[in-house]
Amino acid sequence: MRSMKRTTTIIAAAGLATVLVGGGVSYAIAQGGDDDDGTQRSITGADLQRASAAALAATGGGRVTETEVGDEESYYEVEVTLDDGSQVDVQLDRQFNVVGNETDHEDDD
Repeated sequence: MRSMKRTTTIIAAAGLATVLVGGGVSYAIAQGGDDDDGTQRSITGADLQRASAAALAATGGGRVTETEVGDEESYYEVEVTLDDGSQVDVQLDRQFNVVGNETDHEDDD
């Protein structure tokens, strides 16, 4: 019985890793991104999965490149980089509802 629980746990962890990688969330982002002042907290665990799914649905795709809990504009912020290189900061409330977003287009100049 014990080995069955261990196998189930391993399978569940592998499944979560597949979902996160397949959804465009990198391990480095889940663990933390750039934090200039040392106060930024990245979204982790099940909240990371839910926030990423909500942000990717709002942007119509892309990949999650940074996350933050307790952003000054909302409870969660998820940065999504689109295929054209532009970035969208998706603002989410505590229930993972989109409450705003802002697109940042990079210029070549």
